[in-house]
Amino acid sequence: MKNSFHHEPLYQTTLPGSAHWSLRVRRGMQLRFTDLEGGANLGLLMFNPEDLLERYNAPDTLKGQHTFKLTRGNCLYSDMGRVFASIVEDDFGWHESVCGTLSEKALKQKYAARSYQDHHNHWTLSGEHSFLTELAKYGLTERDMAANLNLFSKVAADNDGNLIFDPSAAKPGASLTLRFEMDTLVILNSCPHPLNPAEDYPMKPIQIEMLKADPVADDDYCKHFRPENTRAFENNRIYHLGM
Repeated sequence: MKNSFHHEPLYQTTLPGSAHWSLRVRRGMQLRFTDLEGGANLGLLMFNPEDLLERYNAPDTLKGQHTFKLTRGNCLYSDMGRVFASIVEDDFGWHESVCGTLSEKALKQKYAARSYQDHHNHWTLSGEHSFLTELAKYGLTERDMAANLNLFSKVAADNDGNLIFDPSAAKPGASLTLRFEMDTLVILNSCPHPLNPAEDYPMKPIQIEMLKADPVADDDYCKHFRPENTRAFENNRIYHLGM
């Protein structure tokens, strides 16, 4: 059920392939991301704008909810045991948070490097460069680049434990909506997934919409998806009391 579709977007933009952006999202707002063409990857980091030492914690997010993949119902935890955002809508069904981002070294090994001077907006960026550029705007550095989310990328393990990227999962028009449970600094890049086997650098755009969220109900699906989520929501409640 897509509750956020009851609201018109308050803001809309398209992040082109090989690009980066950052924004502060207020509690009670939603971001809806749409893979317009299929085959996109959206790298995502989150920080508490009031205390930048608090950031998205991938290990706690996964082990706390007893999962490897992320989809509707899952919450995205901070390293203080709070919920940055809840996945309230998802028709892709499998997003990963263990493979990191495309490094500068991997970019040069996998793809033909294209500089801005020669190719302008069609230059090829790494996720590493993109994240560092956005982090620097807030006084953050390489040491602050924690494990990130990769939205619209399905990665699974084979029988030998090797992580395998599944390009067949790509679906044009697939979308995911995050409802923000606290003010959050969101760092984004649309660079390829580090395990993407494509020989040519994928330049895939992502549509981004900001919407007003409905109030969190007592029987909220994400809040009760796991007992750990319920406890994390209680941590948010205490935090917003100023305690």
